[in-house]
Amino acid sequence: MGLLLAELAVTALFVGLGVLFSKGKGAFLIAGYNTMSKEKKARYDKNALCRFMGRLMFALAACWVPVALGTALGLGWLYGAGIAAYLLVIAGGLIYANTGHRFQNR
Repeated sequence: MGLLLAELAVTALFVGLGVLFSKGKGAFLIAGYNTMSKEKKARYDKNALCRFMGRLMFALAACWVPVALGTALGLGWLYGAGIAAYLLVIAGGLIYANTGHRFQNR
């Protein structure tokens, strides 16, 4: 029961962060961006970066639903599928965010 509650809390956290980022707020929570100098931050489109992070958080929340269901129903394969999807979303998000200069002002 404790593990299921933790998984649901993680899902709620991702949804909450998704809502925050989707509104263009919370950039200070994005590692790397929050440590940049003001001059470097000016080169980036903060709203586009936050929107992307919001979508990423919603995708990660969706990945935790099968994890929680797998725990609740005792289905190891569903739990594993959720974890695999979570890792794939993270890898895809990292590749997308770090290639193509997508978030730099033009």
